[in-house]
Amino acid sequence: MANPLFDALFGRHLGRETPFLRLPDGQTITHAAFLERAARFAGEITALGLQPGDRLAVQIGKSPDALAVYAACVQAGVIFLPLNTGYTASEVSYFVENSGARLFLCDPASEAEMTPVAEAAGAELRSLGVAGDGTFVAAAAHHDATFPTVPRSGDDLAAFLYTSGTTGRSKGAMLTQENLLSNAQTLTDYWRFTDTDLLLHALPIFHTHGLFVATNVMLLAGGAMIFLPKFDIDAMIARMPEATAMMGVPTFYTRLLDDPRFDRALTHHIRLFVSGSAPLLAETHRQFEARTGHRILERYGMTETNMNTSNPYDGERRAGTVGFPLPGVELKVTDPKTGAEKPKGEIGQIEVRGPNVFKGYWQMPEKTAEELREDGFFITGDLGLIDADGYVQIVGRNKDLIISGGYNIYPKEVELLLDDQPGVLESAVIGVPHPDFGEGVVGVIVAEPKGDVALGDLRIALDQGLAKFKQPKELIVIDALPRNTMGKVQKNVLRERFASLFDKNA
Repeated sequence: MANPLFDALFGRHLGRETPFLRLPDGQTITHAAFLERAARFAGEITALGLQPGDRLAVQIGKSPDALAVYAACVQAGVIFLPLNTGYTASEVSYFVENSGARLFLCDPASEAEMTPVAEAAGAELRSLGVAGDGTFVAAAAHHDATFPTVPRSGDDLAAFLYTSGTTGRSKGAMLTQENLLSNAQTLTDYWRFTDTDLLLHALPIFHTHGLFVATNVMLLAGGAMIFLPKFDIDAMIARMPEATAMMGVPTFYTRLLDDPRFDRALTHHIRLFVSGSAPLLAETHRQFEARTGHRILERYGMTETNMNTSNPYDGERRAGTVGFPLPGVELKVTDPKTGAEKPKGEIGQIEVRGPNVFKGYWQMPEKTAEELREDGFFITGDLGLIDADGYVQIVGRNKDLIISGGYNIYPKEVELLLDDQPGVLESAVIGVPHPDFGEGVVGVIVAEPKGDVALGDLRIALDQGLAKFKQPKELIVIDALPRNTMGKVQKNVLRERFASLFDKNA
């Protein structure tokens, strides 16, 4: 029996002396050298007693070695669990304990802080640093540069990714080899990646976007990556002329547009810009095309499914949409109460089915049953519609739906109107407790740099464009919207901040 994921992504590159990772210091790591490193890591993982199906949790900085741990886990049949580097020790404790991780790798600088975390969870603790240092790296150096790949099937688990947990305990999404491989194969073909591509990679690798989209696609295509530790505007601009493609979150693109060095000449060598992880403003689309001549390709995915839809490579990339369902992925919009499919143009909950859809939530059978139907459709929790041309539009999360005075209000509709007004950079519309209406609509606004927002003019625009029940009862201007590391607006933070806005006793 083979190991489908390792064979497709890594195995065919064994001994291949072609560039894989180009680093900030000018060093290049070949496919062969990378896989020798991964084999030594796999040797140490098994020497520490991990068996196929065991979990290995990591909270380590982005580096070639961090990526090699992922490859080592796939080769050894161990389930890889990457954790956000911003998590505190108390947050990490939940993930390590809940996953039952046998081994936990942390940064050398946090080893003392993480020792009690590992001990409480019954996990071995080793360290791995971005400079190739740490106890795990030192021990791995004594192992062979080859490792006998452990046989696995497509249905075997390859990774756990924990959801962000804004509405309760984080859930461990169980992803199989087939989930990851099928999605990488589809995206490689759909976005036309080949071994001649050089991807500008500045995303974190503890998340679907940077790891299972960007990295898996490039491994499958056989191309190379400019592997930057994080988004740095000077490094991005310096390395962009080398690249043929870039994947980023909306913040990457807005920051590039803020820099006068970013222009058509700088981007002429790039064939594809992809954006995801959070919605891209229509204004950003317009500015980007005007500046560079490129249309950003926006797509839609999530922790439990990897990628579900994409705007077309050829054809109209429509702002405000996430394109069409990917080949092999079924998508429908349903009534949240009945599960019945809705007609085109009507808003409902988005459900998807395909080989990319996860196996369920780790040790949460009830939650799995709630969100994963018996027929294989996954209830994403996103609200959206399919327009007359078949493009999918996301209007928000089900939990972000506002019910005010018995009326359903979709925040995206209000946000689009607000964002389109002079002086408004972006907005977030939330519902907070209201004594008369149940929930009161609040518009939280960020002004354009060096600009002023005339709230009176906004009120006029709202009166002209929206029914009275949809209009925010309060408009609040703040400096910046709270976001997570992938650029998603954290509406739960805003709801907490303004929870007592309409409380007469506050």
